[in-house]
Amino acid sequence: MSDSFKGQLLCSLAMVLVGSTVVASKVIGEDIEPFLATVLRHALALPLFFGLMRWRGQRLPRVDRRDAVLLLVQAAAGSVGYSVLLILGVTLASASDAGIVAGTLPAAAALFSALLLGERPGLRLVVAIVLATLGVMAVAFTPDADAGAGGAAGVQRLAGIALVLAAVVSEAVFILANKRLSRPIPALALSTLMSAGGLLLSLLPAAWLAVRGNGTSALTAPALLGVVYYAWVPTVGGFLLWYAGSARTSGVRASLATVWLPVSALALSVGLLGESVRAWQWAGLGCVLAAMVLAATATGKESG
Repeated sequence: MSDSFKGQLLCSLAMVLVGSTVVASKVIGEDIEPFLATVLRHALALPLFFGLMRWRGQRLPRVDRRDAVLLLVQAAAGSVGYSVLLILGVTLASASDAGIVAGTLPAAAALFSALLLGERPGLRLVVAIVLATLGVMAVAFTPDADAGAGGAAGVQRLAGIALVLAAVVSEAVFILANKRLSRPIPALALSTLMSAGGLLLSLLPAAWLAVRGNGTSALTAPALLGVVYYAWVPTVGGFLLWYAGSARTSGVRASLATVWLPVSALALSVGLLGESVRAWQWAGLGCVLAAMVLAATATGKESG
């Protein structure tokens, strides 16, 4: 087994863990208010990140004011926005729907790069964006999705899908902000900063909702186990797997591993939550997977 193949395998495992956050969010969202869940997640993950930094002899870097603002935006979008919006989304839509929609991230990032950073997308990226859009439309407007259900259920499902799309947008902003830093920050230090920022930024809204009585949560065993899993496995474990893998393989191979995100989310939603998958969802998954491959290979060619 070549070192490059090992790297792609590690990146694929990381994406399987990231896909599992959709199912974990579904379990968490049934009992715990999203901002409180985000506080608990980062409070559990942060000590591990600090422990890893101490073990590896690393320190948090000094940053200028501009980079500090960008890091704050990153934490707000990726560490808080993505988690909160995803949890809210899967409480309204199915985990299988959410997993497929979340797989549009590479295409969304490419679209935002073109709109916000002035980058010119090539033909592959344009086709990827179109395919990702068709995939989301196939999932959102499935003819038989709400068979036997009232109109309110359909509206609620569309609202959930919209929230998951907003989570994808937040994650795309997170990725783009990282590219705008004046100097790169080591991966472990950056992850520690993102976890610390996520904890600080989610504390105030969680406390405000609790005081107003709008953030009622039931700290049930399944929900708490979901938070612990989210914090220690996809957050810390996924980080370690991804960066260990990306260090061993090319950027294109690492990017292609992202196709496992929606596959993992869909498989786990069926296996663990007992959800059914309809023909139009399979069609949406096919469009999203094709979009992810095209976006990843196009990005790889443009960068190298």
